[in-house]
Amino acid sequence: MRIVQIIDSLEPGGAERMAVNYANALSKKTEFSGLVSTRKKGVLLEEIDEKVSFLFLRKTKKIDIKSIFKLKAYLKKNRIDVIHAHSSSFFLAILIKLVLPKIMIIWHDHYGISQDLSARKNLSLKIGSLFFAGVISVNLNLKNWAKSYLFCSNIIYFPNFIDESLKTDEKLSLKGSEDKRIVCVANLRPQKNHELLIEAANLIKGKYPDWTFHVFGKDFEDDYSNRVRKSIEDLKLEKAIFFYGTTNNVSSALKQSDIAVLPSLSEGLPLALLEYGFHKLPVISTNVGQVSSVITSDKVGIVIESQNLKQLVIAIEKLILDQKYREELGLALYNEVKSNFSEEKIIEDYFLWLNSFIPNALSLKKTTK
Repeated sequence: MRIVQIIDSLEPGGAERMAVNYANALSKKTEFSGLVSTRKKGVLLEEIDEKVSFLFLRKTKKIDIKSIFKLKAYLKKNRIDVIHAHSSSFFLAILIKLVLPKIMIIWHDHYGISQDLSARKNLSLKIGSLFFAGVISVNLNLKNWAKSYLFCSNIIYFPNFIDESLKTDEKLSLKGSEDKRIVCVANLRPQKNHELLIEAANLIKGKYPDWTFHVFGKDFEDDYSNRVRKSIEDLKLEKAIFFYGTTNNVSSALKQSDIAVLPSLSEGLPLALLEYGFHKLPVISTNVGQVSSVITSDKVGIVIESQNLKQLVIAIEKLILDQKYREELGLALYNEVKSNFSEEKIIEDYFLWLNSFIPNALSLKKTTK
């Protein structure tokens, strides 16, 4: 089996990280694993395994003839069987299938605003789904939406997973006091709801001034970003909340943190939650998307209602005051992630699914020792 992942960029984000994770994981199992970035490179380029074949298209417009022919040549040269297209890259995959009809397309839906999908309409995606051999949804809401909206009937839910091999000895330098750091990994987008985190930080600061908040994620320098930063300035929280932007070494930040928060208004299955678990951090998360499939009980983590400031502050204070409780939650979440969201398990299920509609897919796996 020869598979290529296609993604628009390699900037940090859930879809982008999963494209890299699949490419890396498949490089250990298949004859050929490739990754194509269509529009932008990014810090995730450094996380691509050396066994993965990488192509950058420099695509500048929706229908870019030069990019289409460049990709066609790459796919033919490497005898690709399957294009695994992530998010909006499905359109380019369809254009390629028109000139290379034997190639099969899998579309991976990472849509993050999945609390209410009734208004989600995309005519080009609906028509394009006629060309899909299969659809992967990152949560059950998206799976149900795909079944009701798309023309492809071969739809499956696969949770995200993390690449445990991505380790580095490089250490980030975090501000604030050691053993008193609260971390949030989330790009600066409205659905990530940093505003709730800021309100909580303002209340926590008064009672626990030594505890600080550390935010990692891309700053799009837009109206939302300006609003977030103005709130911090107005509340005089510059020494309580620190923004670090994007990094390809979030692992170092998590190792130096003591509590992890996910205050989102909407999520699929947040990759940050799995990363928190892998680093044995106690987690407070809003009850959105597939969070409850990871934090399955109050012994695994603390789940609060979306936009509930009171619940968030109480949960943070509870974890601040009880180190033993923090350790217990962190270990329980680690065990949950290892058992149900490991690379090995998801990739095994992925191949079983491929074999259900691609003849001999399993027999084409590379034999590994």
